[in-house]
This record gives sequence, C-alpha cells and structure tokens, in this order.
Amino acid sequence: MGDNSAFFYGTLMAREVLYRVIYGHEELTPVTTILASKLTHTPAILHNHCRHKVLHDDYPGVIPQEGHSVRGVYVTGLTDADIYRLDIFEGDEYTRVKATVKLLVHDGGTEVEGEEASTETYIFTASESRLEKAEWDYEEFRREKMWRWAGTSKEYDEVDAAAAAAATSNGSYDPTGGRGIFAGPGKKEQHEALENAD
Repeated sequence: MGDNSAFFYGTLMAREVLYRVIYGHEELTPVTTILASKLTHTPAILHNHCRHKVLHDDYPGVIPQEGHSVRGVYVTGLTDADIYRLDIFEGDEYTRVKATVKLLVHDGGTEVEGEEASTETYIFTASESRLEKAEWDYEEFRREKMWRWAGTSKEYDEVDAAAAAAATSNGSYDPTGGRGIFAGPGKKEQHEALENAD
C-alpha cells in the first residue's frame, strides 16, 4: 500500500478515470484489483477554494478563493508511481500543493464535516482567464462527457476511430485537453514510463 494521499475534485473523482490514469486502464485486472483494494475513497471538502469550468474543456480548475468550498474525494493508499502518473496527467496547467481537507461523515441522515486530513491537491495555475465563472458540475460530466474520458465499450469503437482520424487529419479540438481516450502515449512509451517510475 502506498503512503500518499490526494484530494480530487474533478474528473479524477470518477474511479474509471482514476484507474485509467494510475493503472493504464479503467477495467481492473487481477493485479490492479488488489492495488485498487488498498485505496480508500472518502468524501471531503476543501475550504477557501472555488472550482470553475475550464474554458472549452470538460474538466475543472480549483483556485484559492476565500469563503468558497469545493466538494471532492480524499483518496489514500496512492503509491509514488501513482503520484508520478497523476502529475503527468495533470500537466502544466496544475501544480500539486499541500492542502487540508475536512472529511465528510454521516451523522444520522445528515452529512457533516468530521476530522481534518493533510493531503495534496492540484491547483489550477494556468491563466485565470481560462476559467469560466460557472461552477463545474460532476454529475453533468458523468452524464454527458464521461464517455470521452473512460469509455471502452465496443459501442464507441466506430466513433472513437472516426474522432481519432479527424483529430489527426484536421487538427480538431480535443475537449479532454489531451487526457481522454483519443490521446496518450503508445504501449512502448507507457512501458518505458512505468519502468522509469519504479
């Protein structure tokens, strides 16, 4: 089990996306099932920050903002190799920083703030002009955009092939910012990165 933790507030709240990033595929193998069983996922809140839509993209950015709070998930059990892959996934628009979150617990039928946890999260450090004023909505992401990030159903094969061909032939825009199912290193590059991460 890894000793690292992180607070996720966007696409990585979806286990399919998280597993795709840290294990290379959203569908778990016997080995990655064991690794995933070591992770804990706890609802949490990050105070004095605000989550915004990133302009023209499917994902959000969080910035410090007094008086606002961001709901997300606190994940423990991450390995150094997982953090390495997450850093690559987040790219240069984000910086991993130390943060304190409040864990959310159920008290009767109500969700309340419980104990504090020290962790790390990814703060949006690209130009704030890239952020919309609107709040990013996780349920909308799952409902309308998740398929671009983690969909591996045979139902999407034809669409994926057409979109990938269009992207390479005419430079069309990728709303996942290079993070979705249409982008990524080849098998050889993935293998080399994993060997170097260990």
